[in-house]
Amino acid sequence: MPKKLVLIVVDGMTPAAFERAVESGRAPALAQLAERGVYRRATSVFPSLTPVCLSSIATGAGPDVHRIPHLVWWHRGERRIVEYGSSFAALRAAGMTQSITDTIYNMNQRHLGKSAVTVYESLEDAGLVAAAVNITCYRGRTRYQPTLPWVTKPAYGPKRFFFYSLFESDPTGAPLAVRNRAAGSIDAYAAAVGRWLVTRDGFDFLAYYLSDFDYASHAHGPDGADGVALERTDAAIEALLDAAGGVDEFLDRYAVILHSDHGQTDVEQAAQLETPLAAFSGQIVVTASNRAGQVYLRPRTRVGAAQLAERLDGEPSVEVTLRREGEDAVARRDGEELRFRPAGDAWETSGDAAILDNPDALHRCWSALANPNAGELLVSAAEGWELIDMGGGHHAGGGSHGSLVAGDSIVPLLTIGVDAAPARITDITPAVLAHFGVEPPPYAQALVHAA
Repeated sequence: MPKKLVLIVVDGMTPAAFERAVESGRAPALAQLAERGVYRRATSVFPSLTPVCLSSIATGAGPDVHRIPHLVWWHRGERRIVEYGSSFAALRAAGMTQSITDTIYNMNQRHLGKSAVTVYESLEDAGLVAAAVNITCYRGRTRYQPTLPWVTKPAYGPKRFFFYSLFESDPTGAPLAVRNRAAGSIDAYAAAVGRWLVTRDGFDFLAYYLSDFDYASHAHGPDGADGVALERTDAAIEALLDAAGGVDEFLDRYAVILHSDHGQTDVEQAAQLETPLAAFSGQIVVTASNRAGQVYLRPRTRVGAAQLAERLDGEPSVEVTLRREGEDAVARRDGEELRFRPAGDAWETSGDAAILDNPDALHRCWSALANPNAGELLVSAAEGWELIDMGGGHHAGGGSHGSLVAGDSIVPLLTIGVDAAPARITDITPAVLAHFGVEPPPYAQALVHAA
């Protein structure tokens, strides 16, 4: 029987932040794990935004399969904005009650693709016990009533399920998760639950999600999170190790995959994507947040995605736009275009390949464009720029993510006791399933196994 496995996801940690943390000695738990593991860098998805990334991690699929397109998107069938939490102001602008319902329930129960299979579903269908702490892509087979008496709608998660104090499969005595986000209460809750789970060895697989590092990076920039936020993150990881009696005892019981969902880059300026497209305002819906945007064509509109892409030429906040034309995908930058399409295991291209000189760009862009919930035009922001959300929110002066650029897209990845070398975050679930000898879903990419 293989070792049980713990998946640790540190939201927004860049490779540089991970490497500094390990080398500086400021993160002893991370350093102890890194000393015993195999470290590499991997690639996120596009847009590199948390709901898209966590859905990709939990399903082993890109946006074309799991169908979560962005933090904010236009629901064509319901003719409304879906907003998962770009900012508090954006939630209010989209309608607070509907946005909370979308974020907590609908993303998993209605928006996540029917053909996508979560790691919890796959493992528990094979007779194993899966656990999840705070990860927003949580869909499982077990029904849970919320812990709050005035909330009555159930959720469906894995057998051991803990979601920000709102859903809890077991009483753990953990403090309230949302009592003080800025002071680290979210990860403190995760640490208490994680300690409880490891003490009882209460799972075969644990998805352990730590979000406070990303929160600090948005406020202070990716380098500014190296202080108190890093110490809190490391303490939440150390809670797992201590619960087992130390790092060696922990690794005697568990294999580990530790990584982030996306990177972050510094942003100094913010722009409204609607402004350069104002001439088409009655014919389109613009959804933007962080460093990625989408433009949807309204029914019977007379404008096309190519015309919109051309209008964004020279817009300083936009690095590249993406659209589909027939069988081709088209990337446009500064008036030049690159056309591409899959050709077996390779790509057929025409135009300047330098237009998409970002990591794993053809694969990531194709998957994003193939998502039926995505806009007709996708936008990746230029370095140093953020796209203002519908509530007027932005992180200028801090950090952000979402674009195709390397800083937003490359993540640190550490494996211990796992016979796989994941190159993308979509490789994580296949690696977990292979570790347990469970057949991955048909769409899952083949892993490159370590020699």
